[in-house]
Amino acid sequence: MINSEFKGRGSQIKPNNPFSQTNYVKEHIEGLDEELIKPPKTQVFFETPKNIINKIDSPDLHFRYSVNPYQGCEHGCVYCYARNSHQYWGFDAGLDFESKIIVKKSASIILEKTLLQKSWKPSPVILSGNTDCYQPLEKKYKLTRQILEVFLKYRHPVGIITKNTLVTRDIDVLSELAKLNLVHVFFSMNTLNEKLRNIMEPRTSSTSKKLKAMEKLTCAGIPVGVMNAPIIPGLNHHEIPAIIKSASEHGAKAAGYTVVRLNGSIGEIFSDWVTKKFPNRKEKILNQIAELHGGQINDTVWKRRMSGSGEVATIIARLFQVSKERYLKNQNLPLLNTNLFRKGGNYQLF
Repeated sequence: MINSEFKGRGSQIKPNNPFSQTNYVKEHIEGLDEELIKPPKTQVFFETPKNIINKIDSPDLHFRYSVNPYQGCEHGCVYCYARNSHQYWGFDAGLDFESKIIVKKSASIILEKTLLQKSWKPSPVILSGNTDCYQPLEKKYKLTRQILEVFLKYRHPVGIITKNTLVTRDIDVLSELAKLNLVHVFFSMNTLNEKLRNIMEPRTSSTSKKLKAMEKLTCAGIPVGVMNAPIIPGLNHHEIPAIIKSASEHGAKAAGYTVVRLNGSIGEIFSDWVTKKFPNRKEKILNQIAELHGGQINDTVWKRRMSGSGEVATIIARLFQVSKERYLKNQNLPLLNTNLFRKGGNYQLF
């Protein structure tokens, strides 16, 4: 019997890579005497990029730049929009994305060289724009910590979004950045249901641990917010008030949200997952996702792709705004400071 479930992994398949000349096929699966796809073990690959700061052209995002010390992510979030980018490296967006991780060991060195360029002008940089900078491998390689140390050295503003409580390891550096209004930390949370989280984003920290980490950072003077994302109608949209309330009670001063969109291979991965995990609700969930995006589960239209449109989108937006008004009224994060930047890493007298 062919095993169709891989515990601890979000994706349960290896979708075809449109850039690859070879792909897995199942036309004659009855002739196999062993599993076509076996439970993958995490593999690490090393890359030395020429640049580490990526320019963001999307009008949907507030940050202009991002830094990603890793490509691929062991967290295994089944809905992750970054999965498609793994295909550019010759891997698939499914199991490869969460088991074949590219580590950019020279990230902090390249970052420092960039900040030293005469043409560089300080502007908030987000860690990470593509995959989680505090995913499990960060515990070993400490690339994110090294990057934060560079930002502190040059007094450069940085924002962080993560689903991992490993961020608390770096409270010493983060608190120094916070004293100068140089850092925000957002925790990404989309459910308080541990059973759902465990199958939807299997290797992330539990929500209860994230809330405790949020409180710990707040006590250290580090500005914290919550990103309620992605909101999936028919699956977790009803949890918006409870998530905002819980985050507020643990120190969050700001909140944002995005709705799910299933571009490229993510549509196949998510559809397979929801079929296996929620067979009786599959059609309702996928139909409501499509309603958000003009009749398709994928969406590339600026503005609409992040918040959706139509009746379902209106319900989600209203529920979020009411919750924010109730639990985070008059709460804001301090503006990130771009006036303290040290060109050359030292104070400038003239």
